[in-house]
Amino acid sequence: MVDMDWKRKMASSDLPNSPKLSSKLHVTIPSPFKIVPVSSPISCSAPALCSAYELYLRLPELRKLWSSRDFPTWTSEPILKPALQALEISFRLVFAVCSDTRPYINHREWNRRLDSLVTKQIQLVAAICEEDDEEEGDSAAPVSDGRSSLSLLPQLATWRRSEALGKKILSTVDNEMSRCKYTLGLGEQNIAGKPNLRYDAICRPNEIYSLKDNPFADHIDNQENQTLYIIHQILESWIYASGNLLNRIVSSIEEEKFEKASNDVYLLEKIWKLLAEIEDLHMLMDPEDFLKLKKQLQIKSTGKNDAFCFRSKGLVEMMKMSKDLRQKVPAVLAVEVDPTGGPRLQEAAMKLYATKRECDKIHLLQGMQAVEAAAKSFFFSYRQLVAAMMGSAETNATASQESCDSLSQIFMEPTYFPSLDAAKTFLGEFWSHLG
Repeated sequence: MVDMDWKRKMASSDLPNSPKLSSKLHVTIPSPFKIVPVSSPISCSAPALCSAYELYLRLPELRKLWSSRDFPTWTSEPILKPALQALEISFRLVFAVCSDTRPYINHREWNRRLDSLVTKQIQLVAAICEEDDEEEGDSAAPVSDGRSSLSLLPQLATWRRSEALGKKILSTVDNEMSRCKYTLGLGEQNIAGKPNLRYDAICRPNEIYSLKDNPFADHIDNQENQTLYIIHQILESWIYASGNLLNRIVSSIEEEKFEKASNDVYLLEKIWKLLAEIEDLHMLMDPEDFLKLKKQLQIKSTGKNDAFCFRSKGLVEMMKMSKDLRQKVPAVLAVEVDPTGGPRLQEAAMKLYATKRECDKIHLLQGMQAVEAAAKSFFFSYRQLVAAMMGSAETNATASQESCDSLSQIFMEPTYFPSLDAAKTFLGEFWSHLG
């Protein structure tokens, strides 16, 4: 039970047209409504499995490209570089799909999905560039008058099989970069004559292309081997970018730059949704060819909560860091956690929501909860994807009789933000009683 006295006073002062609340009214808040440590069910697979996954995707070599700092004073490089590299790898996926001569492949749907995937990535890149526009001097993005000579996109726009999609992508670059001070320089029209980002120096397309083959490419005769490899390289590139974005969110909150943190947290939500869309590309792979590849790569379920996604150390870390945003709620609300378990945090959240005097904080808290929803949705969708691709027996193999598997536990966990949840429950009850 929570005392309503302060809220009753606010109702009479800030909301003059609202009737006064009865002093006898109490609202029951579902427990638990205080911050409590919540153990996460997510953890990496066995070290041997993680190592095999990394070697298959050539992640050690990719990490060197993601983490290289060619422009040390450019603050957005750690986020934008892997994002641009993910985009360039996506162009390679377009090339691979258009080159696929198997008569039973759904090329029409592949083109639609690839168009959507590339568009969403360009939108994210443009949003990151918009944030970058605020930087001045040495911290600004490196630009020039030259265009990229190494990207695959200009070739896609002239090759007969991919011409329509390639030209559509160039048009998307023009449209999405219209709000930025510069453009990507991939061959788009750039009617405004804006400077071009030094794409080749940042993205290093030739080095990305040198990683086009996985260790099994020379002795596994299966077209889906290349598709699976490219899909997961795109996935891992965005996961790496999100890790740097999460670090920036935490730093912005600690520096009380709540507007900047709010903008970044919504970018993080979009990345979680993008990851789900990337995984959904598996549904376009031929079922028999995919299951044959699974056997060829010796991908097995051990019955020990070993979903394939947990072999990605980056994904596991991204999930943990997203969940740990809950630890920043007291700093945003400028209130310390009550050691006795009192409702201090949710009362501060209610005041923030009701007074609307610090909108940046409201936007940030809403964004944090949006990230939670998107992250849980990713794992729910992933579980359904595994069942659709490999049969429901595959998902059941990782669940014991005593408890459900880790994928199910993730989206069945209690809210990561119990104080914000309680505040909204309380406010909902409050307004329903004022009816």
